[in-house]
Amino acid sequence: MNNCFICDKHAGIIATSGEMIYEDDYIYVGHIDRNGKPNYLGHIMIDLKRHVPTLADMTVNEAKAFGVIMARVSKALMESEHAEHVYSLVSGNSVPHLHMHIVARYPNTPKEYWGPMEVYDWVDAPMGDEEAVLALCRRIKSYLEDHPYE
Repeated sequence: MNNCFICDKHAGIIATSGEMIYEDDYIYVGHIDRNGKPNYLGHIMIDLKRHVPTLADMTVNEAKAFGVIMARVSKALMESEHAEHVYSLVSGNSVPHLHMHIVARYPNTPKEYWGPMEVYDWVDAPMGDEEAVLALCRRIKSYLEDHPYE
């Protein structure tokens, strides 16, 4: 699809923060990219490779792959990164290519900053530069490789 950020990312036309955490025939998993701004560490993106706008457009095999990796990445954030809660969000408002935000909430996050986007407003939120994002991507990738889905 022309002028699709996610399609361009998968085609290697644009570079994004971090590196690939997981990829198969249906799914691509990486860290969110904030155009050079500091990233909230643990804001993971699960992209459907095929260009469709909504969850309802997935095939059964895509839905299975999407659901399984959503559970696995959430578990990795909890066990590897010590998140106390994991949010998931599909919006589709700005990019009409199915992708899910998986956002870790860490211990001691004040209640007023609970929420997948609210965590960004917390002054003590774990933010990181490209090096920190790469390290997190590698830890999550390693966790997924060491803990196959059962």
